[in-house]
Order: sequence, then structure tokens, then C-alpha cells
Amino acid sequence: MMTKKEQRLRRSRQTRLRIAQQGVARLSVFRSNLHIYASVFSEDGTKVLASASTAEKEVREQIGAGKGGNTEAAALIGKRIAEKAKAAGVEKVAFDRAGFAYHGRVKALAEAAREAGLQF
Repeated sequence: MMTKKEQRLRRSRQTRLRIAQQGVARLSVFRSNLHIYASVFSEDGTKVLASASTAEKEVREQIGAGKGGNTEAAALIGKRIAEKAKAAGVEKVAFDRAGFAYHGRVKALAEAAREAGLQF
């Protein structure tokens, strides 16, 4: 019997391989119960080019303490990661939802990042 986390990581493995073959920057998402995190990795996956999360001090001040686990917060992070990625010179990314369902917070983050001008 696989744990919930093992199942998610198993689902994410194939995506990671496919993205690695594409040779584009990867926008990776992780969600916990309380927070959501987004990172943009370089084409070879060795460097973090940009990152944003609801755990950041200035974001917490904007959304209020303990409110990092909702779709509004996720949308804010989507917008922030797009701005930071563009500042780092990244326009095109592959979206890596890391085995999480494209639904709710993950979807809100992705759509906000697209609206802010990130292509994927």
C-alpha cells in the first residue's frame, strides 16, 4: 500500500522526465495545508531562477496570517512568480503540478501566472 505522498510523487515522476526532455524552464508547484509554493527552475534543472510562496513575510502581510491555504492566496503567488520569472528573463515555462490535481489552488496559481504573462 502506497502512502498519499508516495502516490503523488509517483504521478509527478513522468511529468518531470517529459519536461526535462523539452529543455524549457520548469514552473514547479508545491501545496501544503497552510501554504503554496512556486519555483521556476532553469532548463537543466540545476538552478532556481525565481521563487514565491505564501510563507514570505511581505505576502503574509498582504493576505493575513493563516490565510495562505486559499485560492486567492494561490492566485497572488501565481502573479508574483510570473513577475519574478520575467525579471529573471524567463518567458516560457513548462507547468509542473508535481502530481497534484489541476484543480483549486494549483489551477488558481497557474491561471494567475498565465494572466501575468507567463507562457505555458
